[in-house]
Amino acid sequence: MPASRSAPRTAPRRAAPILALAAALALGGPGLVPSATARSPHASSADVYVSPTGSDSADGTAQHPVRSLPRARDLARGRAAHQTADLTVHLAAGTYRTDKPLELDARDSGRNGHRIIWQGAGAGATVISGGRKVEGWQPVSGRPGLWSAPAPQGLTDTRQLYVDGVRGQRARGEVPVGLTVTSTGYTATSDAIAHWRHPSDAEFVYTSGEALWNVERNGLGQWTEPRCKIASAEGTAIAMAQPCWDNSNKRVEFPDRPGRTVSMVGPGKLTNNGQASYVENAYELLDQPGEWYLDRTEHTVYYLPRQGEDPRSADIEAASAEKLLDGHGTAKAPLHDVAFQGLDFSYATWLTPSGPEGFSEIQAGYTITGAKGWATQGLCGFTPGGTCPFASWTKMPGNVSFTYASGIDISDSTFAHLGAAGLELGAGTSNSTVKASVFTDISGNGLEIGGVDGKEPASGVEVTDNHLYALPREFHGGVGILNGYTQHNTIAHNQLDHLGYSAISMGWGGWPDKIGSPATPNPSHDNAVRDNLVFDYMQLLDDGGGVYTQGLTGTSMADGEKVTGNVIHDQWGLGKSVYTDNGCTYETVESNVLYGAAYANVASRHTDYRDRLGNNDPTLVKGNWWEEGTADANSKGLVTTGNHIMAGLADVPPDVLAGAGIEPAYRSVLDRTTQAVSVPEAPARVGTSTAGADALYVTFNPAYADGGSPLTGYTVHALRPDGTEAARADITAAGFKRQAYVRVGQLAASEGPFRVTVTARNARGESAASLASAPLVPTAAVVLPGAPTGVKVRAAARAVTLAWTPPAAPGDARVIGYRVTVSDGRVVEVSGRDALVTQPSGKGMFRVVGGLAPGTAYTLAVAAVTAAGVGPAVTVRGATSAAG
Repeated sequence: MPASRSAPRTAPRRAAPILALAAALALGGPGLVPSATARSPHASSADVYVSPTGSDSADGTAQHPVRSLPRARDLARGRAAHQTADLTVHLAAGTYRTDKPLELDARDSGRNGHRIIWQGAGAGATVISGGRKVEGWQPVSGRPGLWSAPAPQGLTDTRQLYVDGVRGQRARGEVPVGLTVTSTGYTATSDAIAHWRHPSDAEFVYTSGEALWNVERNGLGQWTEPRCKIASAEGTAIAMAQPCWDNSNKRVEFPDRPGRTVSMVGPGKLTNNGQASYVENAYELLDQPGEWYLDRTEHTVYYLPRQGEDPRSADIEAASAEKLLDGHGTAKAPLHDVAFQGLDFSYATWLTPSGPEGFSEIQAGYTITGAKGWATQGLCGFTPGGTCPFASWTKMPGNVSFTYASGIDISDSTFAHLGAAGLELGAGTSNSTVKASVFTDISGNGLEIGGVDGKEPASGVEVTDNHLYALPREFHGGVGILNGYTQHNTIAHNQLDHLGYSAISMGWGGWPDKIGSPATPNPSHDNAVRDNLVFDYMQLLDDGGGVYTQGLTGTSMADGEKVTGNVIHDQWGLGKSVYTDNGCTYETVESNVLYGAAYANVASRHTDYRDRLGNNDPTLVKGNWWEEGTADANSKGLVTTGNHIMAGLADVPPDVLAGAGIEPAYRSVLDRTTQAVSVPEAPARVGTSTAGADALYVTFNPAYADGGSPLTGYTVHALRPDGTEAARADITAAGFKRQAYVRVGQLAASEGPFRVTVTARNARGESAASLASAPLVPTAAVVLPGAPTGVKVRAAARAVTLAWTPPAAPGDARVIGYRVTVSDGRVVEVSGRDALVTQPSGKGMFRVVGGLAPGTAYTLAVAAVTAAGVGPAVTVRGATSAAG
């Protein structure tokens, strides 16, 4: 097999290669999600019936349904007093609009061993909505293409607008002025922002990720995207909202360790001299199809329709309620034995980031809050006045949430079009399940389990056979599944794909190892992440993984975290398939299939600081199929044994592949739709590099929200300083995924510098244009790269892993690929995002060369490629092992 990625690099969301293989192995047809009716076949005389056309003065019988969810709750509460069977609240098809959450507490629990079941009419039929319909659209005079409508009564603010279920983009654009940081904000190069209608509505966004070509790294770590709003703009003075500004720029550093924050997570202030990646939420930025703006003073919503949209006939919803369902008990009186089946939760917002707190991100949607949060929050034991426990920052809330609840069963449901986290199973949640449900189009984390604030850990939670995809849409450091300090939790047989950052994030509090201290003690143990299918992840931010874990996972290898049987492939950003980060202790990584990653399949090694013996955090990496190829070893507690180099999926036992992802009986969950088919989201983080005297190389982060139709391609537009197009280039989606850059030629350097935008295409049409790249002039002074270093061969019987470190990049020696020459006559061109991003970060590269004979010596040479050509090669010899 060639040294390029040997397994398929493309994976449509609803036809993943692993699932197709499972079908080919006749493991069963797609099946149907077992119906809720099958689980509760007999209606009880105590059942409550609800309909959007009912009346709350009715008695809640099938013939006389009530209308509202609170009224249904109250009836169920009374009828359950002498419960002798499951009691079902039947919600007829339709939309149940709510301004306030349906609140459930211990009084709403099942009784005498039976459950209260909130039963919807099936996928997409019963919608619990926090939205307000926006009607009365009219064209805006003097602004061709722009429409406006009065804000719905009661809507004072929102961060989300949806058109036929398709999320709009809050008006955004490049910052129109130069910015110099001050203690309270910025000094601008002009007073342009001060002349906007409402400068204090606008929000600066600081996108991070790895620095690449001329793409800026802003934010507070490669895994973050903080946001702070403008407080005021007067002349050239821009004051930023507090405490967001201080919480993002004053994070306490150790006095004897300059640059090392006491939190040990990210920098102490916004990087790149505080430059914002873009600005959002201003009328003046309305210039792309799909953008909208709410003028809160005029109580008017503005929208620039996409092609084919007519605001007068579309269902346009503004997310209004911040929570749809709030189930909360207490430690002594938990909410218990309640099920939710066949429900859709949609159109909720989260307004905290729009206020003074902003979104001062730490990691995975956790933020620093409070007037002195930067000085004290979660800094227990490391700074005077630090609050405990360590790293207990503020978690993003769930639009649907449960705390101190037991026996909560959620199935056949959909969490979509949401503005915070989708579902939160918080402190004290136990013995609960989330099954056969869809999580998509969510602003932040998809599903949150437990917390890290020292409260009672979540335990006995099973998350199985769910589909989480196309998220996060707004707070891009969010993850698919976030699991904090928990016990006996199982995350199994889920499919997670098309994600902006990490897929599954486990654990917390391991950062003290950065200063030679042990990880923070926590109550976690006996958690399992098994048999999940993860692909097309980390498509916007970096330094994450398919399964990311940090901190203590148990008290021994026996009760530590088990990551087993997962298939994880096609990572975009720089990271690892399974990432054992700071202080990750007692983790087992076994029998997984890991390919298509940048930097490493399993990493990293960390010193165990619980004693002074110099050992590593105990970790077992066993029996995986991977491309990394690290040899067997016992490195002071880090045990690597029995792993297999894979040159392709044919090297993996079919039953291992077939066992990952959603089980056959539940695969209809992959076919659920939540919106009308639309054009894709625009690509992001566009960067350029010179490709000779008349050309540029262009890279960008792909569109992971495809509009419900697979991406077919991209168009790159090179723009002159006056905004006119100088040249364009097309590439297929598959071609870009393989190559990771596009060459745009026929540019006259005298007409530059050129900025570049990118649009994405699917069957519905073309996306809005991306934000533009930084300007660049093509130059002929492109130099050859140096030679790679640290070249090694890791051998199996019929394949080897060739690993190397990229050369440094003096001048314009920016690597766009590698050439591998094998002594059997093959010449293999190596491309991909990792070929681009590993050079500036100095991280390692690896590729598998398959099709080799057992017990045979080979010579392999690897050379880097730039626009100037192929650089010097480094040659290494290695021999395959004898066939087993």
